[in-house]
Amino acid sequence: MKKISLILSLVSGLLLGGLAQAQTLKIGASAGVHADTLAAAVADARKAGLDVKIVEFTDWTTPNEAVASGDLDLNYFQHQAFLDNAIQQRGYKFAVAGIGVLPNIGLFSYKIKSFDELKPGAKVAVASDPVNQGRGLQLLEKAGLIKLRDGAGAKANVNDIASNPKKLKFVEVEGPQLVRAIDDVDLAQGIPAHFVSAGKPQFASAGLLYSGASDSYYAIRFVSRQDNANDPRIKQFVKIFQESKAVREQVHKLFAGDAKLYTLAWLNK
Repeated sequence: MKKISLILSLVSGLLLGGLAQAQTLKIGASAGVHADTLAAAVADARKAGLDVKIVEFTDWTTPNEAVASGDLDLNYFQHQAFLDNAIQQRGYKFAVAGIGVLPNIGLFSYKIKSFDELKPGAKVAVASDPVNQGRGLQLLEKAGLIKLRDGAGAKANVNDIASNPKKLKFVEVEGPQLVRAIDDVDLAQGIPAHFVSAGKPQFASAGLLYSGASDSYYAIRFVSRQDNANDPRIKQFVKIFQESKAVREQVHKLFAGDAKLYTLAWLNK
């Protein structure tokens, strides 16, 4: 009887241990700002009885593959434009489980202090990828430097420039390299958070123009599979994230203490 009791006890322990492990919410995020922002919500989640594990990635492909395969419950690294493109390219069955921080973009220069100083034929760096190039071009249009063809919108590329009165010369650069490209051009599209990460927080705050709340299409999304989008753990974590004081403090810190560098997109829906 003692052996049977011991076996039952061990089986029970294994089952309970497996259940506890299954209840851990696993979230993937790109290393840096996004992962650090999520980390600020973990303590609040645990206080609410929700165990969360954050898995960091250094690329923009694996986090989606991991969600699709079931290795992750959720990821937090991409905006809607990137997600739409990923779904089109790879056929993911994904759902948006919530909206997070909107990292604003800006137009930066070491050479000019205002757009009026931009000379004809000046070099302007924009992101080379189709997802982020449109965003940069829309900001250049907002600055009055170009005009895009009607209907180009978020998918605009340099071929959609209908009017370029200063005859600006566009240089297409990989997104992460825009921070370095600014040395060689007159004006560059940039993500302020990248300047902060590169140890240039003061320059991150010295942009000539920034996007803002109206740019919420580019806010970072919480993305799950369609089959687990209604998982109560996911809904609970997103709610905790959006309501957490610690998250807001961490976001402000990560964006160099400058509110114009980011938007809490869920507050502007």
